[in-house]
Amino acid sequence: MGNKPSYSVAQQIQLLKDRGLLFKNEAEAPHFLLNISYYRLKGYWWDMQSDFVNHTFKPGSYFEAVLDRYTFDRKLRLILFDAIERIEIALRTKMIYFLSQSYGGLWHLNTTIVDNVQMHTDLLTDLQKEFKRSNEIFIKDHKHRYPHLEPDTWKIMEVASMGTLSKIYKNLHHQLPEKAKIANEMGLRLHSELSSWLEAIVYVRNIIAHHSRLWNRNMVKTPRHLINPASLWLRQNPTGVQMKKPFYIITAMLYLCNKVTPNHQIKHKIIELIGENPNIPVYKVGFINNWQTEPIWQ
Repeated sequence: MGNKPSYSVAQQIQLLKDRGLLFKNEAEAPHFLLNISYYRLKGYWWDMQSDFVNHTFKPGSYFEAVLDRYTFDRKLRLILFDAIERIEIALRTKMIYFLSQSYGGLWHLNTTIVDNVQMHTDLLTDLQKEFKRSNEIFIKDHKHRYPHLEPDTWKIMEVASMGTLSKIYKNLHHQLPEKAKIANEMGLRLHSELSSWLEAIVYVRNIIAHHSRLWNRNMVKTPRHLINPASLWLRQNPTGVQMKKPFYIITAMLYLCNKVTPNHQIKHKIIELIGENPNIPVYKVGFINNWQTEPIWQ
């Protein structure tokens, strides 16, 4: 079976109309389809369909509603990227500080503090490659002044991605006091909770970094439930279906930001975004009923 033929923008619009999608201003539709691909938008209209085989739309489905969902999702991702930056920088700082205080300025080379030596070796290889590629001023200075000297942890860890930081943290010995200290400093009581949350946040970060869709997406990684929250959290845990949506990870990000940057505006911006878009069904992103009354969201 061969590939389908390429459709012109005019043909794409006609196909959507034939399937029952309505347009409030059809004259503007070509502009959007020339700048946002048909298949990128498809993820935002998927649940508007009444027939997923023939791809016919439910009555009253509008192209402009699809665009509203797309814009909402884009703005939400920008807010979350701000949150992730705060979490990543705080995590990196705490890992560098507490482990350097206990194990010196080259603790990233220390195989006695990790569980899996092969994973440690692989992560170190990746770190060293990133260090060599980096054009950061302080790294260029190190290469120039100390070409044969291993960089201190606080230098090389600055080029580590959040994914690498998450893996390095998870691979630390579970009994390591500093591992527990870092989790506590991030607002969590258990290092296993932080490891789980970091994996989920890294997953969302990668979605955002590739400009992909959060809207109505099932999460491959989900954070562990908090057994004994140290700060404001949720009274009700989301259902299994809701756990697969972004809301729980978003709330986890908010929890961590409350600890590492108490005066942040992440919550305010999300609430404001939702308030400006009353027609957006935020349950598609996993927001639970009466989410605004939950302690962490009040």
